[in-house]
Amino acid sequence: MDTPWKHTTVLLNEAVDALFNNPDAAHGEPDAGGQTYVDATFGRGGHARLILSRLAPQGRLIAFDKDPEALLEASRIDDARFSIRHQGFSQLGELPKASVAGVLLDLGISSPQIDNPARGFSFRFEGPLDMRMDSTRGSSVAQWLETAEQADIAEVIRDYGEERFAGPIAKAIVARRQERGPISSTTELAQLVADTVKTREPGQNPATRTFQAFRIFINAELEELQQALKASLDVLQAGGRLVVISFHSLEDRIVKQFIAAHSSDPYDRRAPFAAPRVMKLKALARIRPAAAEVAANPRARSAILRVAQRTPA
Repeated sequence: MDTPWKHTTVLLNEAVDALFNNPDAAHGEPDAGGQTYVDATFGRGGHARLILSRLAPQGRLIAFDKDPEALLEASRIDDARFSIRHQGFSQLGELPKASVAGVLLDLGISSPQIDNPARGFSFRFEGPLDMRMDSTRGSSVAQWLETAEQADIAEVIRDYGEERFAGPIAKAIVARRQERGPISSTTELAQLVADTVKTREPGQNPATRTFQAFRIFINAELEELQQALKASLDVLQAGGRLVVISFHSLEDRIVKQFIAAHSSDPYDRRAPFAAPRVMKLKALARIRPAAAEVAANPRARSAILRVAQRTPA
């Protein structure tokens, strides 16, 4: 059944253009090579459908996603070249080595996830305090907060939300739990944070950073990203493209540093007689959404797309 929650794919053409190391496919023509590509974050299939439109008949697209709703959307794609795995993108390394011509990682959460109150991602709607990407596995944010220590809560909010009021917010959460029981809804948490954080950047809800922190933590997003980036070096063939769209500084910093670490000067000046390191990546591009895209879809405003290419081993 269709839902009212629609998703607009960010940097759609830019990401898919960058994925193909083929001048024709990068400009809308079919990729004659018949290669295998990976959409490691299927979401609602915007990137996947455009990739499929450019694949040769013998090409292949493998998708990953943890969200059962994403798998339902993927089931609507009737194309023998397409398959999807109910896994997080940290499982990318299960693919054969040097078997893939391009890997796309879109690290943003989809609009249906944010806008559906039942998923518990948004402070704007009343809903269960869940935030799991895969609602069939693991603990929800509410379940974690039932027993988490104040110091651990503060550390999560500080490290994953870059929130300077992490200590007072954690203290308020624990105090509320002791007085009236644990927090179970999104609006309860949002109000508690608003009551605790007295100053905030203009136009930003006081709970923004806390919700981001809990979502990243409960889904182990940064750890999974690091695993997927490392795995991409193994599964990409020479000349294969790594394309990553990030939406906040923590993600982008990891991607930027990963690409830099594997595409820097192989000559180590501190050990001039040592064997040179082998460069595994070549940084190609850093792309931001055009003003027109941001105007049409404000959720694109923080997106950064980075592109790198696998060098010969």
